[in-house]
Amino acid sequence: MADVTDVTGVADAAGMTGVSGVPVDGVTAFASDYFQSYSVIGLLALVGVLFVAVAFGAGRLLRPIVPTPEKLLTYECGVDPVGEGWAHTQVRYYVYAFLYVIFAVDSIFLFPWATVFAAPGYGATTLVEMFIFLGFLAVGLLYAWKKGVLAWA
Repeated sequence: MADVTDVTGVADAAGMTGVSGVPVDGVTAFASDYFQSYSVIGLLALVGVLFVAVAFGAGRLLRPIVPTPEKLLTYECGVDPVGEGWAHTQVRYYVYAFLYVIFAVDSIFLFPWATVFAAPGYGATTLVEMFIFLGFLAVGLLYAWKKGVLAWA
């Protein structure tokens, strides 16, 4: 029969002993398991970083270094760079990109709205909120159209 006074053995039988055999509570055991699972992820990240560092280091040590004047030129799709390095870009390209982003975000908000709108008890409120949201987008689009931003010249 087991000795009842041996608290360490009872805790050990329940799987609740620390590293030195001292009994630990459930919270400490949970924290130990919790951080142990993250240590595996940290070790994997460390191995990944070391792999990349070793690959870059090996590439730097093994590559041939033969600088020539042609290699030191700025590369522009096989064409010798001629003229000034400053080029003007028209703003309308950025405006179209910005409008695309605005309406892409709008479509992202429409999908969750449709699921909430289908839920019972939210119909009228979500409908009004979405019309307010679409109204703001429409005002922005009308402003851009009035300013002539959308005219491709």
